[in-house]
Amino acid sequence: MAPELPDSTTKLSTTAFLPDLQKAATFLPSSQDNLLNKMTDGSETAPENQYTKLRWLLTIAGLIFYVVDIWTDVLLALKYFQEKHFVWTGLTLMFVLAGLLVTQIFSYAWYSGDMNDPEEKKNVPSMSKGGFAALHVFGMGIFTRYYHLLKQGFKVVWTSNSSSDEEKKAVHHKLFCLAADLSMLKLFESFIESVPQLLLQLYIVMGRTECSVMQCLSMVFSFFNVAWALVDYRRCLRRSLPQTTEMPSGLPTAVYLFYKLCTITSHILSCTLLLILSTYSTIALTILWLLGTIWAHSLKTNFCSSRSLEFLYRAVIGVILTFTFFNVKGQNTRAEMIIYYLIHSYINISALILLALFKPELMMTTFLLTVIGLIVGCSVLGLVFLVLYYLFLHPKETEPRVSDEVDGPGNNTRNETNKRIRNFIQP
Repeated sequence: MAPELPDSTTKLSTTAFLPDLQKAATFLPSSQDNLLNKMTDGSETAPENQYTKLRWLLTIAGLIFYVVDIWTDVLLALKYFQEKHFVWTGLTLMFVLAGLLVTQIFSYAWYSGDMNDPEEKKNVPSMSKGGFAALHVFGMGIFTRYYHLLKQGFKVVWTSNSSSDEEKKAVHHKLFCLAADLSMLKLFESFIESVPQLLLQLYIVMGRTECSVMQCLSMVFSFFNVAWALVDYRRCLRRSLPQTTEMPSGLPTAVYLFYKLCTITSHILSCTLLLILSTYSTIALTILWLLGTIWAHSLKTNFCSSRSLEFLYRAVIGVILTFTFFNVKGQNTRAEMIIYYLIHSYINISALILLALFKPELMMTTFLLTVIGLIVGCSVLGLVFLVLYYLFLHPKETEPRVSDEVDGPGNNTRNETNKRIRNFIQP
């Protein structure tokens, strides 16, 4: 249970003792005097609402993961080409290009929409629409957003200024809104490029029962990119919504991350086993994607300004829902989440049973025994972490009744954040 906030009587009692506190302050050094003033006038900004130096450095780390993940996949594709594995070359490059294409489309659409909004236009880098279009055509949209966020963040966290507390709060909130946009694009990219890439490379490795250094690097960085995108997106989104409590670092973040990674890992490994049994299993994956897309369509999402872009958004949501659960429209989704993970568990169990029935000889290999152990272990642990997180570690809201991600985000932030951030999918 979240601790109760001080009420008005607490503030009045503090004010009543203010003269005595100020008298005591005369015996304190100037630095302690300043600290006392901050304590008594309440002017100190809450640390969790600040875009800190650590947050700025973590943004650079996220950029490094993004670049290395793409380059390891490109180098792996070149290796396949040299070995004359042209199908693997094409599929590896296809996932890289698909991730780049989708993120560039959404990034440009958001920039274009912000330039038409007088309030949001001041948060957009000074450049014409033609200039933005050229940058995105060459795949530089994500890097443009990284540059703008790092540049604005550097001015705030690494230089001193004499702004008022309200101005500082507005600036920090603007930075988290920029970070939320970027983290949303990174989330799209991780599920369109990194997760399918993991599935493809695992299928190739299991089929050959050997793994090269480049394949290991590609899978490792894809895995880290997905992990980073999940946590970064959740934290940035919650910080960009003023009445939503930040997810604390430490145990809550670790449990949430393990819940997501374990459930995604078990599902990817199960899908890989099904593909090894028969490549026609891609039809089943396509059906799962269609079901996720149809569900997003049935909810009548209103994330995008144009109808065609909305259909693309729903298709991307279908890809994400193929591998993990997200609240698509901020509604009560407890029942949907239970059904979703029941289906995932059924797929995981079915993959093991089908492997034992049709290819029992594969179950005797050490490599596949390890994979089977990971599927069982990650499936159980993922569900355990899910229950622990939502029962005991889920952040409580700052308002008396603001819904969480399973119940829906509520409507209290409509006048404080732009439409795009309010309509982001909820983790």
